[in-house]
Amino acid sequence: MTKHNMKHKKYFLILSIIFAIECLVLSISPYDRADWALENVLVVVSVILIAISYKKCPLSRVSYGFIFVFMSLHEIGSYYTYSNVPYDAFLTSYFNFSLNEYMGWTRNNFDRLIHLLYGLLLASPIRELYCRIAGMKGFWSYLAPLNLIMATSMLYELVEWGAAETFGGDLGMAYLGTQGDIWDAHKDMALASLGALIAMAITLYINSRIQKDFGEEWQLSLKLKF
Repeated sequence: MTKHNMKHKKYFLILSIIFAIECLVLSISPYDRADWALENVLVVVSVILIAISYKKCPLSRVSYGFIFVFMSLHEIGSYYTYSNVPYDAFLTSYFNFSLNEYMGWTRNNFDRLIHLLYGLLLASPIRELYCRIAGMKGFWSYLAPLNLIMATSMLYELVEWGAAETFGGDLGMAYLGTQGDIWDAHKDMALASLGALIAMAITLYINSRIQKDFGEEWQLSLKLKF
């Protein structure tokens, strides 16, 4: 094992341990145990997939860092339920600043942040997978991650709807987390799409500056093949 691989493995292990500790701590007396369990179903699936894929197709440290941040914040939302994350109370207590008051918000917008970060943080790891596994290059390597974020965001809203219909009552409403906003699903999908668009725009700009054959690769990706 090379020195680079050892550092990569150590980095992955450290993030895994920190995340495991966070999950363990936040599993103690969550605000709503049933909602916490529902919110963590996809987390368990994701962790299993990440662990399996690490041996066959390890991602970059940047990608794992993005995934770690997103999943860590999701765990906070799961602990409190997204509608009750006390971010505004925290800011008011420690910084004497109310974000809700400053922005004129009347709802808890932690869920909006997570949907934005879903696109902003996960589009790059998805692009890395597309490039390494499917060999995508140029224009399509930026469009495909955006499309997948949009598609999975829509799929998640359908899952939320299905769960709300299945479980109903307080649990269904807690998991759905609309907080009375009839356009909640649309806004969530829009924010995820915006996050992915920003991430791909930044990646595109960086690559255009540092990748010597960027222009050629871009043109070739748009060339018709017969």
